[in-house]
Amino acid sequence: MAPLVLTFPDIDPVAVNIFGLKIHWYAIMYLLGFAVGYMLMRRRLHHEPYRSITKPTPWTAANIEDVLLAAVAGVIIGGRLGYVLFYKPMDYLADPLAILRLWDGGMSFHGGAIGVVVALAVYAWRVGRPFLQVADFLVPAAPLGLAFGRIGNFINGELWGREAPADLPWAMIFPTGGDVARHPSQLYQALLEGVLLFVLLWLYARKARYRGQVTGVFIAGYGLFRFIAEFWREPDAYLGFLSFGWSMGQWLSAPMVVVGLVVWLWSRGRAISDVEPIIDTVVESPVDNNEGTVENADPVVSDDPPQSSAQAQPE
Repeated sequence: MAPLVLTFPDIDPVAVNIFGLKIHWYAIMYLLGFAVGYMLMRRRLHHEPYRSITKPTPWTAANIEDVLLAAVAGVIIGGRLGYVLFYKPMDYLADPLAILRLWDGGMSFHGGAIGVVVALAVYAWRVGRPFLQVADFLVPAAPLGLAFGRIGNFINGELWGREAPADLPWAMIFPTGGDVARHPSQLYQALLEGVLLFVLLWLYARKARYRGQVTGVFIAGYGLFRFIAEFWREPDAYLGFLSFGWSMGQWLSAPMVVVGLVVWLWSRGRAISDVEPIIDTVVESPVDNNEGTVENADPVVSDDPPQSSAQAQPE
């Protein structure tokens, strides 16, 4: 008996059409990703070191809006330009206006990452905060946004996977992928570089780390999971397999693993903590020395590791 092969669901890429104004599922997925990112960053305000930072100013909800706006601009501009330059430079050179048609798909994570780095660097410089402090605040929320983006790719029926084994229960035939049953690699990526990376990174970031370590884990983690997922993803036809049989995605992801490890080790070596230490003092009170004199206790400086004022308890 022939194995059961799933057929790609007939999903209209246009979610809403209001008097000719078309809103695509792809755009909705991005909006959902940004909305979830905002809620997660609200939670980050209650995590160390962000709940105890006071210099140059405390972190507030207003900072989230500014960081998110910078990230959105970096993702859209960098992601689109990255796709144009890394994947189809000649096509877009022939039709430059096509660069503006974002609803047709075509975003590069690696280009988006570069765009976000530039946008966050500008934001950090403007407000006088260390760049890696800002990056550590944002990146734990990023993987779920990536997951929504991959779901958008799936709805568009694009970036499908390589030919699947005949007995794979979830093998799927995509409209633009021929009559070959393929891996739904968009969903693999949503789970790996989206959900799994989010869980691991969120748990890691719940505890205060040295400045830059959370960013390092994100860079290395994404690079690793993307590299693995590319073994199931069909390379772009106009690029095919490159040196060592790697895809373009793998060639762009492998350096991320190295860069992430370097950032993590460098941050650990610098050992800069953004948790602002406090000085514990004993409340001065008169002490009877049985001689009729009064002495005040000297302040006691704690030798314990820095802790936030929110964690400090009165002696």
